[in-house]
Amino acid sequence: GWCPLSPTGAQNTQLLLEPPWTPAVPWDPVTLTCQGSGTPGATTWYKDGQRLGLKGPDRLLITSSGTYKCHRPGTGLSAPVSIRPPCPTDWLVLQVPARALLEGDTVTLRCRG
Repeated sequence: GWCPLSPTGAQNTQLLLEPPWTPAVPWDPVTLTCQGSGTPGATTWYKDGQRLGLKGPDRLLITSSGTYKCHRPGTGLSAPVSIRPPCPTDWLVLQVPARALLEGDTVTLRCRG
């Protein structure tokens, strides 16, 4: 018989970036949102592999660069999201959507300055 790889309706934990552009720029506040079918309000946050002293909020305002992950009971650990602001001397920054892209996708680029 056929057996699914995960239970019906199961969903992985996802880390969403707002605004949804990468690289982040210093003049745009960046908010990370931890989503998944796991327990809401029980999110654990990690920065550069270290657990942050936060547990509970599903949204996190980013104030420094680094690699972030979140964990929700029931759906597990998210894939990492790297926040790397450009050098302050960069006058123009070319941004791409902060999502997985595949060859052949139509992509909108954003030039910020």
